[in-house]
Amino acid sequence: MAEGDSAARLSRVPASVRHVHLLGVGGTAMAALAGMLAERGFRVTGSDAQIYEPTASLLKTLRVEVRNGFAAGNLVPAPDLVVVGNVITRNNPEALALVSGQIPYLSMPEALCRFFLSGKRVLMIAGTHGKTTSTALMAHVLNSAGRDPSMLVGGVARDFEKNYRLGGGTDFVVEGDEYDTAFFDKGPKFLHYRARGAIITAVEFDHADIYRDLEHVKSSFRALAEAMGEHSVLAVCADSPAALEVTAATHARRVTFGLGAGELRAVDVKISSDGARFAIERGGKRTTAEFHLAIGGRMNVANALGVYALLREFGIRDDEIAPGFATFSGVARRQEVAGEAAGVVVIDDFAHHPTAIRATLDAVAERYPGRRLLAAFEPRSNTSRRNVFQREFARAFDRASRVYLAPVYFKDNDPIPDGERLDVNALAAEIAGRGVVALACASNDEVVEKILADARKRDVVVIMSNGPFGEVKNRLLEEFRAKS
Repeated sequence: MAEGDSAARLSRVPASVRHVHLLGVGGTAMAALAGMLAERGFRVTGSDAQIYEPTASLLKTLRVEVRNGFAAGNLVPAPDLVVVGNVITRNNPEALALVSGQIPYLSMPEALCRFFLSGKRVLMIAGTHGKTTSTALMAHVLNSAGRDPSMLVGGVARDFEKNYRLGGGTDFVVEGDEYDTAFFDKGPKFLHYRARGAIITAVEFDHADIYRDLEHVKSSFRALAEAMGEHSVLAVCADSPAALEVTAATHARRVTFGLGAGELRAVDVKISSDGARFAIERGGKRTTAEFHLAIGGRMNVANALGVYALLREFGIRDDEIAPGFATFSGVARRQEVAGEAAGVVVIDDFAHHPTAIRATLDAVAERYPGRRLLAAFEPRSNTSRRNVFQREFARAFDRASRVYLAPVYFKDNDPIPDGERLDVNALAAEIAGRGVVALACASNDEVVEKILADARKRDVVVIMSNGPFGEVKNRLLEEFRAKS
């Protein structure tokens, strides 16, 4: 949409709004926005094609009236404002009725800015990996320190048991997504938030449905870095060369951190069943006593270091940060123990990128030393369904003992041609060639059957998908409990 068209659209939003309708309400951020609006006293309705748990229960608890499916009739009687989620295409029947009518509409980031970010100090976490955990961790640390922050995060933060929070403090902690904003705004969401402080955890190729290659991804992060002013702070993970590259020209104060590089480094890292312990060095000099992070994994240590780096720049002391690290409960579906039965631990994880899969399996292996890892993976995200990471996926499973690959998830609105689709059979062969038993399964049912046949006492089963994966984890736990 041209700049003039955007200004005309924004000018139509009334000063007084009572009824807000969310088009695509089942999305993680959209459901959070629905909750925030409901808590503020707005009447909130929404529509979507399919809503999964826990979002469905959240919306029901909030008394958000949800209409199944998209139709022009969902806009009758007309709401005061419609918020359009980024999953909504221009040809969506409800979107077609919206743009041809007179109802004012905003994107999700525009609505967040208009109703909730004004007057707040926005602290944003962006990057290819770790931003959800880092966002929830920062919000918990600030809350533990008595700062009463607001928060919007792309997962259920266990310390708050939801993915949003409206606090009375000055800080709003938000997860900044590089995905596009809406069908009428193809720029990344994170450019809308005008963050006073931001973390960039990593920059890698992802979102192959909207980005052509790594250089295209870099252009969005470069725009973010260049948009930040001299009074803002940008904490950048120096373990990611691309993150350093795209932030080189920023006007913000840049502080770098990392496990292997950066001004701030985590040292003496120890991983055990009770999480991670580490100290911090600045310029080769140890600056703190030992920190305890209640969740394990070296990537999570890097996430915590980024949170530390940014908060220290805003005057939060070590003794205020440490209790939050030690009591952080994590995020749902991030190395989350779903249950244990018949001596088998089942872990649910959101990993869908090769780097995230590798980091997840490394973390689980450190947490459960000497135990077999059975890894089940569903290629479901818009990137993992494509063959752009065919080779990288093969190397991602090296820590597993056995790998079970589900079929590539099919989406009606994004059918991928055969020549561009991930070849699961070839991937299984490549993984096997690296010395790990790998099976390409014909269905989710077969994934369950094969794991049940192979699993034995003391095994750890890691379920990885960015969707519900046919409830594989629950089905496995039911069968294991029946056996025990």
